[in-house]
Amino acid sequence: MARIGSKPLTELALLFLKLGATAFGGPAAHVALMEDEVVRRRSWLTRQQFLDYVGATNLIPGPNSTELAIHIGHARAGWPGLLVAGVAFIVPATLLVGLAAWAYVTYGALPAVSGVLYGVKPVVIAVVVQALWGLGQSAVRSAWLAVLGGLAVCAVAAGVDELIVLAAAGLASGLAGRWLAPRAAAAAVAAASGAALPAGAMAASAATGVAAVSVGLWPLFLVFAKIGSVLFGSGYVLLAFLRSDLVERLGWLTEAQLLDAVAVGQVTPGPVFTTATFVGYLLGGPVAAVVATVGIFLPAFVFVALSGPLVPRLRRSRVAGAVLDGVNVASLALMAVVAWDLGRAALVDLPTVAVAIGAGVALVRYRVNSTWLVVGGALVGWLSARA
Repeated sequence: MARIGSKPLTELALLFLKLGATAFGGPAAHVALMEDEVVRRRSWLTRQQFLDYVGATNLIPGPNSTELAIHIGHARAGWPGLLVAGVAFIVPATLLVGLAAWAYVTYGALPAVSGVLYGVKPVVIAVVVQALWGLGQSAVRSAWLAVLGGLAVCAVAAGVDELIVLAAAGLASGLAGRWLAPRAAAAAVAAASGAALPAGAMAASAATGVAAVSVGLWPLFLVFAKIGSVLFGSGYVLLAFLRSDLVERLGWLTEAQLLDAVAVGQVTPGPVFTTATFVGYLLGGPVAAVVATVGIFLPAFVFVALSGPLVPRLRRSRVAGAVLDGVNVASLALMAVVAWDLGRAALVDLPTVAVAIGAGVALVRYRVNSTWLVVGGALVGWLSARA
């Protein structure tokens, strides 16, 4: 067991503080950045171990990339590592979102970030594609898993709910490992992926000031702990939960304030769930921001602590390992569809395409650290905005 102040804990703290401050692009990008640092550069985990943890995070509620950081911390340094990695990944984003909330309350507007994101997004695309290629080589170990992954991509692209895709892929792969031939299992996946959810897009609106309501810290904590305990899916799913509780049921926020809160969570680095920090600050200042943040992230630590020790045991079981293989390829399918959507939004002209290609070459040919590429992309975007 690692001791406080030991080298593994220090390494974990420094790595995840850095990622928390520079990991733009949402969960798919965060997974790619972690793969680059933990598998390719430091060899703390094999690709298969990393994939298993990615698959495991998709099976429990909460913020997937934060839960992946917590898994990595536990694998590297036991229970102290679990806490250090998770907290280190969350804190930088929390501070940045808290600063944005302060500016929002003080000046009635959000800080301008569009120029920086113009340069960062193409770099994120290159990092995600590189990670998909590397992880795919480990995950797709047979023609059957390739077919399963292709079906998962089609299902996600068609709007099928992420949980249905993950569950169907895991079930089909488990059945294939136990009873069915690959063709029959492929048919089972196609039949299981029938329920679709409409895809939506949200745009941030103008700031409208602080909600004029009195909110107790304990009710605030309970609301966000509940959300962190039951939420699967993307930042847009988070928006739906927040709207249902904070706007419609409790009346703590207006629609415009909620959209601004989600926008800040999306455009700042680190976990999207730091939207809770922004909301807490609006409702009660710095203390409420901390309470809301702890509330929404605490369940992730509990779920990983309970499920983490089971992942290696699943891999040792033939049937359970087959289920995990199916979940892994479906998880990569989710990443692939997100990368496609991000690419359409990020590669908007020749300069952004050039930045993406340059970042890809730097990653693959020269093994440049992805963090430096993100910083370089931010600088390019900032200079472009000033030109």
